Amino acid sequence: MTNQLTVLILAGDVKGQRLITECKREGCRVFVLTRQALQGDPDWPHSDVDEFFYMPSLTKKEEVINAVSYLARTETIDRIVPLDDFDVEIASALREHLRIPGMGETTARNFRDKLAMRMVTSEKGILSPAFVPVLNHEAIHQYVAKVPPPWVLKPRSQAGAAGIRKIHHADELWHQLNQLGDEQSHYVLEQFVPGDIFHVDAITINGEVQFVEVSRYGRPPLDIIQNGGIFMTSIQKRNSLDTLALKDLNKLVLSALHFRRGVTHTEFIKGHADGKFYFLETAARVGGAYIAEVIEQATGLNLWTEWARIEIAGEKLPYKLPERRENYAGIVLCLAKQEWPDLGGYNDPEIVYRVHKKNHAGLIVSSPDTAKVQALLESYSGRFGQDFLTAAPQYERIER
Repeated sequence: MTNQLTVLILAGDVKGQRLITECKREGCRVFVLTRQALQGDPDWPHSDVDEFFYMPSLTKKEEVINAVSYLARTETIDRIVPLDDFDVEIASALREHLRIPGMGETTARNFRDKLAMRMVTSEKGILSPAFVPVLNHEAIHQYVAKVPPPWVLKPRSQAGAAGIRKIHHADELWHQLNQLGDEQSHYVLEQFVPGDIFHVDAITINGEVQFVEVSRYGRPPLDIIQNGGIFMTSIQKRNSLDTLALKDLNKLVLSALHFRRGVTHTEFIKGHADGKFYFLETAARVGGAYIAEVIEQATGLNLWTEWARIEIAGEKLPYKLPERRENYAGIVLCLAKQEWPDLGGYNDPEIVYRVHKKNHAGLIVSSPDTAKVQALLESYSGRFGQDFLTAAPQYERIER
């Protein structure tokens, strides 16, 4: 017998390398279950993985449950960690089936289903854009008569801005619903609220938020997915009224959704018309598009590493937040027309991270001065448009 923990990581994509490495550093056996198409990918930290297991897809719940249950005949699995939105539901089903500690299916649904998270938070008085389930057609008629367009038709269980459609009038809506056919119940319809979109990235332990950073996107992700462009996000001034308000609102959201332990990425919009904050969505995972690296460059704390430590500790062992800095940071990122863009012409001392990824150009800057970070991001955004940017809108590829 051994006290060594075995961690099974569900990875529908290659990411979370720091989490995998931290699990191994903490003395765990590390198994990775991923897609067959990702076998041998050089971006995996192969030396930190005890064994890889492959399936054609991780989306078919019963097949994954059967496969992992077969593995459990010979291996004791102590923790199951999903690396992305698409893995969260499968992981929760596995935990319940194998009776492994961690988030179960009911709570996980609140962090995957955009309708569920809206309904639960609205019942607690948290403001969301006016919405209606795409279920009863009479209810949709009443909604359309009451709530002015434009609206957005959102898949209930996709990640980020993927699959969202902007609708400008009722005829267009009903055409879209007819096109969806039997799939329409998997969508939610909500009012489009013009505004600035913020994201709140947090660590929660035993129901208490212990670490939080508030950031603002340069442009709304939906705008980028529809029209293309350059992705930017940056940490906001920590004592600003917006930051303080969003920290409080984030606590209310996580409490309403019964989140206990782990990392979260939650998005809000500040309406241009009324200045109010509206809850958009949340996820029980680390934010994509190098958000973890932005936070690390500002604070010294890596969300992937801390997530691993939280999972290993479980409910019984203590978890202590590491020391942190309070600098500021932000990223400018785009899909590039060059296979390996040359960023050599960007040499300001505030540059602390260069994205090294095929057909991507990206820089993270950090400074104690938030105004300096903002000025550099704006400058680089204009230059990236000239030097690197592809014409096609492909934000979904950046996010995944």
